[in-house]
This record gives sequence, C-alpha cells and structure tokens, in this order.
Amino acid sequence: MSPSLGFGANEDRSLQVLWADGEYVLHRTERGDTDDHQLVLALMATAKHSPSTSLQRLAHEYALKDELDETWAVRPLQLVHERGRTMLLLEDPGGEPLARLLDGPMDLSSFLSLAVGIAKALGSLHECGLVHKDIKPANIMVGCNDGLVRLTGFGLASRLPRERPAPDPPEAIAGTLAYMAPEQTGRMNRSIDSRSDLYAFGVTLYQMVTGTLPFTASEPLEWVHCHIARRPLAPVVRTPTVPPPVSQIIMKLLAKTAEERYQTALGVENDLRRCLVEWERVQRIEPFPLARQDLPDRLLIPEKLYGRGREVDTLLAAFDRVVGSGRPELIL
Repeated sequence: MSPSLGFGANEDRSLQVLWADGEYVLHRTERGDTDDHQLVLALMATAKHSPSTSLQRLAHEYALKDELDETWAVRPLQLVHERGRTMLLLEDPGGEPLARLLDGPMDLSSFLSLAVGIAKALGSLHECGLVHKDIKPANIMVGCNDGLVRLTGFGLASRLPRERPAPDPPEAIAGTLAYMAPEQTGRMNRSIDSRSDLYAFGVTLYQMVTGTLPFTASEPLEWVHCHIARRPLAPVVRTPTVPPPVSQIIMKLLAKTAEERYQTALGVENDLRRCLVEWERVQRIEPFPLARQDLPDRLLIPEKLYGRGREVDTLLAAFDRVVGSGRPELIL
C-alpha cells in the first residue's frame, strides 16, 4: 500500500513547494501516519497525465538508489502512485535548492564555501562511475541540516564512462539547455563524460557569482549556438568584485572542448578550496597556477580535430550567419 502524502483537503498545509520548473515540482511533505511526522521530499511531473519520458526519468532515478550515498546525494526512497500521479519520494536532508538563493550575486565567502561543497559532491558522484548530465542550481540542495551539499535530479544520469549523444532537434535534447555542455547538444561529434558535468558546474558558478547566466537565449537553437560558438564575458568583467583567480577557474570550466577544462572535480575543488582559505584569511586571493593537482583518474583520449582550424572557423562563421539571418547555406 502506498504511503499517504497528505494530498486532499489539507494539501496546502502539508505541502511546501521547494521548486517548480514547468516539468517537475519538488515538494517537502510528511510521510506515513500523523503520529510519525517524517519529512520527505516528493518529486512529481507537473502534468497529471505526464509524458512517458518524465515518468521514465523518475523511475530511472529510483533505480539508482543503491548507488547514491546519503553524504553527497538526496537518496530516493520509494516510487509511489497516488490519485493518478506518479511521485518519487526522497530523503529530506533539510535545506533548499540552490536555485532559490540566486536572486543576485552571492557574497564571496558564501559562494566559495558552497562551490567547494558542490565540487566535493560532484567528485563523489564521478568516483561512483556516474555522469549526472543535468547539473544546475535546481538539482543542488544547500543549507542541509549537517552542512553538506547534496545533488539530486538523477533522471538523466548515466553509468557509461563515455556516451555519444544523438543529434536530436534542439527542443528535444534531454537536459537543461542553459547549463548544457557543448558536446551534450549532439552537434560536436564528441562524447559526453564527467567533464560535461564540470561545464554545467561552471555555468552554475558563473550564475552564483555574477547573478546572471553566461549566455542568454530565447529559443533552443540559440542556446545550442551559444554553448558551441560564443565565448562568455569573464565573470570579473561582468562583476568587477570577483577576484581574477576565481574568474579564471570558472572560465576554465567553461572551455568549449573537454580537454581544455578541468579534468576532475577534485582538481577544481582543490583550487576553489585554496581560494576560500586565502579569502577567509586576508580577504584577498593572489593569482596562482590553475589545475596543478588536477590529475585524471583514467585514460582520456582527446577527441578534438587536428589540422582543421581553418575549416572549423569557416563552419562556425556560417553557423553564425544562419542563426543571425535565418537564410540557409550549403557548405561542401
């Protein structure tokens, strides 16, 4: 028998909406009998008759429950059906999604502390052999009761160390376009791996420290173009109070090719932790060489093109023209 979640006459009193993005809603509610008062999180698709892909992602996240550790992930508890709705119940570590805190630039101490915590959680995820594929502020729980940062939203997570994405139409690409790594769009003939999560982490850090995303777009194809072809303004240019080393760390995470990014979450965690220690000690961060402790834990064969710089530039220029004018072009 499915546990009662309190839907009905007392729904407004028993449910707290933590986040809604149009596809899913995350609630905090009580589970079990009224004498128990155990708080849980309930994730459900927005529509009562949800597309099969949304329900499949809930089922996929539940299937990963034994691979997710409570120290760095919000662990699934049960997949339940109630009143025609499918919901994924998750442990409630306290706190709230990071997305609720992003109403402007964060102060640097809070930013660096959270950034280190996110990097640590990402490193633990990758050590388990998982690639998240949808890192974004809505899938990061902060302010937890024990002070740790936890990841959630594993509906797209992959056990494959490398995965070749299909070139789906932009509006059908799985994931969140605003935070998506270039290779995840399926337009670069490159594989998705753990470094794709690091790009999304870079977008998240950019938003945390500047209050804005590195790119703005109004339609899926424009988002794809931004991630593949446009270079964002450095955070220090957009927000002059950002220390240059922090800006450089973020820009390295946002490199278009995976080989130019940090190779591991541990590597970026070490650099962020150094920034945090210096800032708390002297309120200043001196420049230092990045990624000195960023040692890949496995062999990563580069997938970039060699000796085709002019051809790549020609293709990117044509792509820019087509996006800007709407007129098709044929290139041989």
